Amino acid sequence: MLRRRGHRVIFIVEESFAGTLEAKGFEERLMRLGPPPEVPEAPGQFWKDFVRDTAPVFRASTQDQLQGFIAPTWQALVDGARYVDDRLTEIIAEITPDIVVEDNVCAFPALLSSGRPWARIMSCNPLELRDPALPPVFSGLPTGERSQWAAFDAEYERQIGPLQREFSAWCAERGAPPLPGIEMIHESPWLNIALFPDELGYDRQEALAPTWHTLQTCVRSTDEPWTPPERDGRALIYLSLGSLGSADLELMQRLVSLLGRTPYRYIVSAGPRHDEYTLADNMTGAEFLPQTSVLPHVDAVITHGGNNTVTEAMWFGLPMIVLPIFWDQHDNAQRVHECGHGIRLPTYSLTAEALTTALDRVLGDSALRARAAAAGERLRAHPGTVRAAELIERVAVSGEPVTR
Repeated sequence: MLRRRGHRVIFIVEESFAGTLEAKGFEERLMRLGPPPEVPEAPGQFWKDFVRDTAPVFRASTQDQLQGFIAPTWQALVDGARYVDDRLTEIIAEITPDIVVEDNVCAFPALLSSGRPWARIMSCNPLELRDPALPPVFSGLPTGERSQWAAFDAEYERQIGPLQREFSAWCAERGAPPLPGIEMIHESPWLNIALFPDELGYDRQEALAPTWHTLQTCVRSTDEPWTPPERDGRALIYLSLGSLGSADLELMQRLVSLLGRTPYRYIVSAGPRHDEYTLADNMTGAEFLPQTSVLPHVDAVITHGGNNTVTEAMWFGLPMIVLPIFWDQHDNAQRVHECGHGIRLPTYSLTAEALTTALDRVLGDSALRARAAAAGERLRAHPGTVRAAELIERVAVSGEPVTR
């Protein structure tokens, strides 16, 4: 959208993704988040390996995941920020951008110390912006039941607090402000963008800064076309656990086995280990699928609860079954369930009966389907891509904050 509006857009990408954005007609600048490997790596291979190696932790409670997954993930992110900061300083000095747009997750001091306007995109669940009236981020706890909130917060402080304070001090050493509270990223004084639809939104006690804007959703329209299989009277369901979730081979095999016994058909985003298992007879799929081209043709979505898939399912008016694995997926799953746009199920203790019952409901509950369809109609009337481009452009042109 920014390029269509006449702007020059440069992507700063990790080296393993070199050429990906150039193929789409953009400029690239390359960086690394760690020392180069001894052998060439596939795009995003570090995180695929990371998920594979920590997969046993996903079977634990969200509170236990703090030590086994959340803390190591934050450590890896912080280590990457430290490693790349000099390189980011070089890139920003070279291209002198009118605005730098950062997708989450952690701070990069080079952005703040450059003095250039910058925008933060919060592409995860909005519980990331903590509020005393809302459950702790990453907890997956219900909004109406506070009994476990304090224990989760205390464990989060125990596991993440020392790392956060050390990272904050380093940010200050590198010319950025200290990090607030127990946060790992700053708010931008210029522009902050959230991606979450009002239908799943939270009632906050504390108002957000006036530089926060919500896009509701931000769904791309650049995926290649996709032709659905011929309809045969059976419902067609899309299954995707994301590129990282689908790296859990045991989980994918179990889901294929369970879903293979149901009377429905499935389109499966099979993921990076697609060649290590076989789809059931009522399934078709591939390692990668053009998701936004697939979704208009299906009746429901089975998802890990990643923010991208959740918001895209909302955009297309599709009910969901959510099987959360890690990070904010637990929060998204809980919110989809609470707001009546789908069903949250226990990912690793899932039974055939529970899965079949949930499938029958999301396909047959007329009220749920009408609610999802109405949300999709509303969201499609106001594309987040257009809104995002307008906001970013205003900062880039004026150099001034954009407030609500």
